[in-house]
Amino acid sequence: MPSFSKLRALSAASAVLACAAACAADASSTNAAAAGTCGFARFEPALLQSVNEFRASPRRCGTRGSFGPAAPLRWNDTLARLASTHAQGMAARNEVEHNDAKGRGPAERATAAGYAWQVFAENVAGNYPGTAEVMAGWQASPGHCANLMNPAVRELGVGCAPGVRGSAFKTYWAMELAKPR
Repeated sequence: MPSFSKLRALSAASAVLACAAACAADASSTNAAAAGTCGFARFEPALLQSVNEFRASPRRCGTRGSFGPAAPLRWNDTLARLASTHAQGMAARNEVEHNDAKGRGPAERATAAGYAWQVFAENVAGNYPGTAEVMAGWQASPGHCANLMNPAVRELGVGCAPGVRGSAFKTYWAMELAKPR
């Protein structure tokens, strides 16, 4: 059974932080991008297409409400590096969590990486064997579904890290969704 951290909604004057997230402090962006695929060959185009197909129709996201069709998203390499680094950190710590080892959330991490954002959300998951399965899990979860359908976000990046020996999960997933400034 997949495990999800409890989603939190936070807001600031000019930004909405739909879910706290963070990168592992010690992983480099270059290594994270290379290792953030769980061994799946070029999963990004198929995953982006799946997200955009989901966003193209109205959706009911459980207790999070109903959403009309939303504009398609574009892939962002900075967000993908952030997601990959976070997935690697979750695997190293053997947890599916929205904060990194230092307690940093996505706003701090994205800003530190030079990504200027207005809206930021994250989906995380553990133990899904592939992109179709993790997408189905996110679509079925009210908070994750709401993040996918958020009409304010414009870009996304996804990363996956394999579990290490003794890990609770075989895979650790992170998806960053954002609207840049």
